[in-house]
Amino acid sequence: MDSNGDGGAGGLAVVDIKRIMDMIPHRYPFLLIDRVVDVVPGEQATGIKNVSINEPFFAGHFPNSPVMPGVLIIEAMAQSAAILVVHTLGPSAEGKLVYFMSIENARFRRPVLPGDRMMVHVTKQQSRRNVWKVAGEARVDGDLVAEAVVTAMIMDN
Repeated sequence: MDSNGDGGAGGLAVVDIKRIMDMIPHRYPFLLIDRVVDVVPGEQATGIKNVSINEPFFAGHFPNSPVMPGVLIIEAMAQSAAILVVHTLGPSAEGKLVYFMSIENARFRRPVLPGDRMMVHVTKQQSRRNVWKVAGEARVDGDLVAEAVVTAMIMDN
């Protein structure tokens, strides 16, 4: 598999950080995925977030007991889903803004801590024109840490 996002010789696509920044407009400190693997256009993808103590949110959430905020876990799901959408729609979708329309059934099972490698699996439930609904699950070491169903709209800039 190659890292330019096309998957190479028939493999599942892998999207590296440089390509992620081409595909979605998010930047540090709000870019919350480091890599996307196992991309199957129109179906699913898995975002990877390597959680570091150097994340800016840990300074205040919480200084003596650092925990990744749940809303940022949901945002990592949305960014992983955005890569799936752009990869599916092609170059004409690159850099477009994606706005939340709804977040349903969000559940948080355990904290995500510095040093964790969070795997964010997203699966398309449905799409109609520029509106996509995806189910997301975040896991650390195979254990479910959070889940939600996210609906978002892709907008022209």
